[in-house]
Amino acid sequence: MDVVALLPVVAAACAVPQFVPQIRKLRRTGDTAGLSTPWAVLTGINNAAWFGYFAASSYWFALVPSSSASLLGGGLGVMLQRRHPLRRRTVLLIAGWVAVIAGAAAVDRRLLGAVLTVAFLIQVVPAVVAAYRSRHPSGISRGTWRLILAEVACWAVFGAANRDGPLVVLGTTGMLSALLMLHRARRC
Repeated sequence: MDVVALLPVVAAACAVPQFVPQIRKLRRTGDTAGLSTPWAVLTGINNAAWFGYFAASSYWFALVPSSSASLLGGGLGVMLQRRHPLRRRTVLLIAGWVAVIAGAAAVDRRLLGAVLTVAFLIQVVPAVVAAYRSRHPSGISRGTWRLILAEVACWAVFGAANRDGPLVVLGTTGMLSALLMLHRARRC
């Protein structure tokens, strides 16, 4: 049995529900301490772009987790936007990022992949900054970040096995950021 071929299945099992713990915690407590609205909005946008990359790469099973993360991450973004509206400057920066993704996607899969190598960093930096700037980041769901860690670890190994640079970068940066978030959330 090819274990590497099963990694997208394991990644999907972690990715599909990964934002549910954060959404449930936010609904239950209303606590946004340590959370970032731009992170959630960018999660929705970037995962929609990953959907396109996976489709163009014929990674069919990966369409499930990317669509789930896009919808649930975007939904979390809407929930956070109601509590902490994005500033005009942030909206313009996000719109510029969407234009970069769309332009890359219009050219070809390889360019989209190159753009997506930095997408996770652009997406996750606001989350890490918000968590570490917050005096007591009690709004962070450790369950969400554990699932993110498991998912991106699968993509890192799968990407390395298939010589897919964008997936290796996604996995590596994702693991680092998830570990940072889990460390910060543990201190609550």
